[in-house]
Amino acid sequence: MTDRTVQMDANDSVPRVVVGVDDSPASHAALRWATRHAQLIGGVVEAVGAWEPPSHFGWSAPVVDHTFDRELAERRFADGLRAALDGEQPVEVRQAMVMGDPSDVLLDAARGAEVLVVGSDGRGGFTRALLGSVSTRCAQHAGCPVVIVRAKRQD
Repeated sequence: MTDRTVQMDANDSVPRVVVGVDDSPASHAALRWATRHAQLIGGVVEAVGAWEPPSHFGWSAPVVDHTFDRELAERRFADGLRAALDGEQPVEVRQAMVMGDPSDVLLDAARGAEVLVVGSDGRGGFTRALLGSVSTRCAQHAGCPVVIVRAKRQD
């Protein structure tokens, strides 16, 4: 896993299915969709997570260990991948945890990919305008097709 945005095996001749993964049920559904799609096209999945240090959000507490936040983010990311795949991994799943804005990280990772897959929690209207939407931004700016997966509703 890395601190900077990198393109994983961009020169690889195997089709790349890039998927954004966080702790949300929608991103876990997106990861499962991405693995099924990669299996169909003979590709690999590149599961990409993004993290931002607390200082990015204005936290002003002194930093005790510069690697703590990154290690915690990487551990949560790996745990989330295992939980989402539930022991089933029909294709190779490459992992990258990258420091940066999630939209920027995913758009960069998706360069040259077959498809970018993102989850959507279904927020719309004012909430999306206020918070910004990773899925909306990716759909508008990606250089490859984008699939937006929504988690099944638990009514």
